[in-house]
Amino acid sequence: MSDKLALLQHPGGSLLSHKHECCKWRSSAAQPRKPISWSLICGLMLFCLGMISLFTGHVASDLEWYSQRLMKRRSYFKLEGINKGPIDIWQSDYAKYFYGCSKRSLSPNQSLKFADSSFMPVAIRARSSNGYLLIAASGGLNQQRTGISDAVVVARILNATLVIPELDHRSYWKDDSDFANIFDVNWFISYLAKDVTIVRRVPDKFMRSMDKPPYTMRVPRKSPPEYYLDQVLPILQRRSVLQLTKFDYRLANNIDDELQKLRCRANYHALRFTKPIQELGQKLVTRMRAMANRFIAVHLRFEPDMLAFSGCYFGGGDKERNELGEIRKRWETLTDVDADEERRRGRCPLTPHEVGLMLRALGFANDSYIYVASGEIYGGEETLRPLRDLFPNFYTKEMLANEDLKPFLPFSSRLAAIDYIVCDESDVFVTNNNGNMAKILAGRRRYMGHKRTIRPNAKRFGPLMMERDEMDWDTFARKVKAFQKGFMGEPDEMRPGRGEFHEYPYSCICERPLSDVVDNKRGDPRSEQGNQGLRERRKEEEPALGAKENEA
Repeated sequence: MSDKLALLQHPGGSLLSHKHECCKWRSSAAQPRKPISWSLICGLMLFCLGMISLFTGHVASDLEWYSQRLMKRRSYFKLEGINKGPIDIWQSDYAKYFYGCSKRSLSPNQSLKFADSSFMPVAIRARSSNGYLLIAASGGLNQQRTGISDAVVVARILNATLVIPELDHRSYWKDDSDFANIFDVNWFISYLAKDVTIVRRVPDKFMRSMDKPPYTMRVPRKSPPEYYLDQVLPILQRRSVLQLTKFDYRLANNIDDELQKLRCRANYHALRFTKPIQELGQKLVTRMRAMANRFIAVHLRFEPDMLAFSGCYFGGGDKERNELGEIRKRWETLTDVDADEERRRGRCPLTPHEVGLMLRALGFANDSYIYVASGEIYGGEETLRPLRDLFPNFYTKEMLANEDLKPFLPFSSRLAAIDYIVCDESDVFVTNNNGNMAKILAGRRRYMGHKRTIRPNAKRFGPLMMERDEMDWDTFARKVKAFQKGFMGEPDEMRPGRGEFHEYPYSCICERPLSDVVDNKRGDPRSEQGNQGLRERRKEEEPALGAKENEA
């Protein structure tokens, strides 16, 4: 009734008019519908067929990409139900599906850009090359290692003869070691002989015939191959001898896969330590193995200069603030920062105590054996004591080597090389930072079978460590395990374009055929048969030295 009153009261409207409109709607509904246009139907059908064709064509063209993605997902998540249940803190269950691969391609159908605009099946001899390339590496051992590996690739791009790189003697590390004091020169030259011609020095006769001294230049960070071809090659061809200074991270991360594989051959195979360094490093590994079947290697970057540069605060009161503040004055360009804000952003290295807490929260028992690789620790024994309390089976190279270490003590790079060997051979590698050694070793361990490599999730750990006193242990441990997913050295963490190539060498990692994995006789890297199989494959990649060493 109220609806009727409303209609009667509405201006220009009435109940009768409402009924009239209803009758009109019914009468129009009763009228026959207009015939549907067949041309419209045909047009719609053709449009749908076109869309289907476009979609199927796109899928067909990318079929290989889709299949690889699906196979990887199958390997990661479906086989054996690996993803269900707690993670194995000592080894990756996915590791058996992947292996390092960096053999050079023999196919001429490559799209590489070199100085002669063609594919080079073999290295160019010195007298036929575009000139001699001198490289001055910079930084500590592992920073120099990145420069040396990249220098090999740059020499290949330029069709240049590479001269054994010069190591940095003036950096913070103050080590006057030359290349031959740390790396096996003969092996370096012979292993890369098919890729790049390498000589110990520019021939004296050639140097005497030059009108001008070698031209020196510094290229921008992460320069692509095109930069070297456009800007560096003309100078090399004009001057015949060219020196690139402060050569670290001067080559782009994203380059052709064949060049990436050369990067891996240089880093993981050609750069082999000298016999004295190798023997002492392996001796320390043997002594660790004699005490425990498996052990953790912890790389601690906690030197005073590193802490001062970070601008962070580590709980040492006014004494720490004053000491690190004085060191910080060495860098005139550094500005004052908020220490708490830096930690919240994950820009501070974990303290030794925090590393210990992280490991215990992940599930490592206090009877686990750990090897600590480090330089000068700020605060000394007092700083290390909390880590020792959490893991009493605590060892360093000084504790294990005794008198054997004395010849190496004046040389920080050689000491770092010994730590590098032990960390590489450990079952689990842990770092409190994301510096050069952490990146280089993470990449090598991925290449050598995805051995467990743990780096803190810095962005999540900073705030967590600031709040750890406000929560019970079970809550803290649960959060640590949650935050560390994706930071444990699993194969699926490594995606093209992520981070530095030296840390994520994606072009040099291949997927093992599933039949090899299921066989488990030679395919599983964790079995002795699997280890033997990997050793055989590595031997196949290494050329016989013989006459090549004599030539070098």
